[in-house]
Amino acid sequence: MESKKNPVLKLKDYLIVAFRSFFLQSAFNYGNYQGLGYANVMLPALKKIYANNEDALKQSAIENIEFFNSNPQTLPFITSIHLALLDNGESAENARSIKMALMGPLSGIGDSFFQFGLAPLFSSIGAGLAAEGLILGPILFFLGINASLIATKALTGFYGYKLGTEYIESLSDKMASISRLAAIVGITVVSGLAVSFVKITIPLKYAATLPDGSVNEIAFQTILDKITPNLLPALFTLFIFYLVRNKKWNVYQLLALTLVIGMAGSVLGVIA
Repeated sequence: MESKKNPVLKLKDYLIVAFRSFFLQSAFNYGNYQGLGYANVMLPALKKIYANNEDALKQSAIENIEFFNSNPQTLPFITSIHLALLDNGESAENARSIKMALMGPLSGIGDSFFQFGLAPLFSSIGAGLAAEGLILGPILFFLGINASLIATKALTGFYGYKLGTEYIESLSDKMASISRLAAIVGITVVSGLAVSFVKITIPLKYAATLPDGSVNEIAFQTILDKITPNLLPALFTLFIFYLVRNKKWNVYQLLALTLVIGMAGSVLGVIA
């Protein structure tokens, strides 16, 4: 842990960042997903924390451009805890571990609550009123969904602030263990994303002639899945990680390589 310092952020700073989460996906891309948006959301508070250290500010901004993907409505809980850790002198690595560990669970909670809960609820009520010719229908939907979003951002940002600022002192001695556990959760989440997003299969089949003269086709992919499920996506993800970390490849190089491997493998019938 870094040396303790007097916090410079106030509640209003956390709430400003919370409402800036509306812009989280304004810079969405397939290189780091919400990474640029996350750094932009955090920027005003980071400028206050590192007001006297421009190099540290630049480094912090660069670190927060990394891959990130969570629900925009519950994001303030993550940003508030992240900022509280940095503002109280915790290392950037410990704060990052907590951030990545919270990314997945809060994404699932936010998606389920808003996309499959509140949005259908207000939509069905508003559509029902509109079908009856009442102008109140779309107005109710607009006011209801936006009031819910604003309230959620404010509340999650506030509780993240309370948790981060009230318990940071008591948790400081255990922060190394907490950070390690959070890193494990974060790696698990990213591993799950790799398996979900990377799809590689082997279409090759082996034809075996049975004693009765019939032919039985055995798919290599079926055998591979029984031995180690999702082995190919995991190996390809590790290969990409190696190129990024050791060879310093950029997104465009990785994209070009992936297209070449995919097209060549498809034409040769080796991968699908």
